[in-house]
Amino acid sequence: MLTAFLRLFALRPILAGSLLGIPLLTLLILGLATVLFVVLPFVLVTMLVRAVTRPRAPHVSHTPPEPIQTM
Repeated sequence: MLTAFLRLFALRPILAGSLLGIPLLTLLILGLATVLFVVLPFVLVTMLVRAVTRPRAPHVSHTPPEPIQTM
């Protein structure tokens, strides 16, 4: 089979390139579409749900407390 591909490349390089290139291009476009329309929305919805349902941390002041004055 490898020799058949090598013969095909030698005799008809444009046809051989299109036979190998179109499926690879199709897989690349399909992968990008999957990431854009399936993975990215899933990640964004998951992050949004976690942000809404996670309890908020209490506000902590960064200034030190006033010293207690004794008499």
